[in-house]
Amino acid sequence: MKTLTIRWQRLVAAGETCPRCGGTGDEVRKAAGVLGRALEPLGIEIVLDEAEIGLQDFKREPLESNRILIGGRSIEDWLGATAGQSPCCDVCGPNECRTVTVDGRTHETIPAALIIRAGLLAAAALTTAASEQPCCAPTVAVPAGKVCCP
Repeated sequence: MKTLTIRWQRLVAAGETCPRCGGTGDEVRKAAGVLGRALEPLGIEIVLDEAEIGLQDFKREPLESNRILIGGRSIEDWLGATAGQSPCCDVCGPNECRTVTVDGRTHETIPAALIIRAGLLAAAALTTAASEQPCCAPTVAVPAGKVCCP
């Protein structure tokens, strides 16, 4: 079975996260469940990796919080979206937190529908990459004009 990892990272300070990240957490869990059920028949397992960012790291790079990576690529990359930032809450302090703009709409909390769309694109890329692999072992000598696959 192939594995597709969804990594969601967010600020956790004194055991708390901001409402924006909290909402995205609910959405990413929902999306992972939907994708897991949809992709299992294709032999793809969804792994959800929820990573915490400490306050010091957040202060250095606030846009790393509320970031979603699917198959090692950002959700913005999969969707042709852009990352932005806007003021958030007391947990985040004076730092502006990550937003995602896709299809002309800016989202502070990333909706499950966008995560699912990005996940399906990542799954398609994963299956395409696997189908482009040669079926012969790299050490097998195949005469010119012959096909090694049965």
